[in-house]
Amino acid sequence: MAAENVPPGVDPNVPTPARMYDYFLGGSNNFEVDRQFGNRIKELVPEVSDSAWANRAFHQRAVAWLAAQQGLDQYIDIGAGLPTQGNTHELVRASIPAARVVYVDNDPMVLAHGRALLDGIDGVEMIMADLRDPDSVLGNPVLTELVDLSRPVGFLLTGVLYFVADGADPWRLVQRYAHALAPDSYLVLSHLTSDNKPPRAIQTGQEVYARATESLHFRSRDQFERFFTGLELVPPYPGAEPGVSHVGVWGAEDPVAADTDDSRWLYCGVARRP
Repeated sequence: MAAENVPPGVDPNVPTPARMYDYFLGGSNNFEVDRQFGNRIKELVPEVSDSAWANRAFHQRAVAWLAAQQGLDQYIDIGAGLPTQGNTHELVRASIPAARVVYVDNDPMVLAHGRALLDGIDGVEMIMADLRDPDSVLGNPVLTELVDLSRPVGFLLTGVLYFVADGADPWRLVQRYAHALAPDSYLVLSHLTSDNKPPRAIQTGQEVYARATESLHFRSRDQFERFFTGLELVPPYPGAEPGVSHVGVWGAEDPVAADTDDSRWLYCGVARRP
């Protein structure tokens, strides 16, 4: 990316999670520093790009299911990241053309590129806010004008909660958002895990992101399941019991074939707010 295209407030010398994720997905909205740090992770976790795609595919299958099967016509996508193909509004509008979507991110580069991408698209907006401050998200006038919180909402937190430290109590944050939503809303979550993963790979990931704008926090299955306290998890695929799964499995046509090593880096779940 050329220096003249760097949005105000962006430091091209400090890696960010959004730009590194973009690099793992094969995008071009990243800088040399993002690629250098991303390559350090690739050396120990060669499947990191496949894992990023598995997480992205889970997000896409989940929102498509919410629109086509549950009829949800409004969405809040937190930690949306840099624009790529198959964005939330494109997927839900395939089933509900008038669906409304608000993207939320705290990265000024995401905001700049997202707004450029969404320019002229009615009913779709991007706002800059931090998920660790629910009031700034839920009270944003752009969001409240577009999304009616008294009606069911698809609330998306995929690939973002692992940037929230235990000290910020991510479980309380999720509960705060869940309680602000109307009954029959759905939460879609995914999260990195260190379960059954090489300790050196985990350590390298944490060291790399410690020099980025956000630190990385891995969590166990039990810790991930706590996010759904008071919510009703849906089965990850037909015939399964309600619960969490790895990202490759949720909504897969062949869950056995989809349960690969790269998808086991992340747990996911979709739950209804009763």
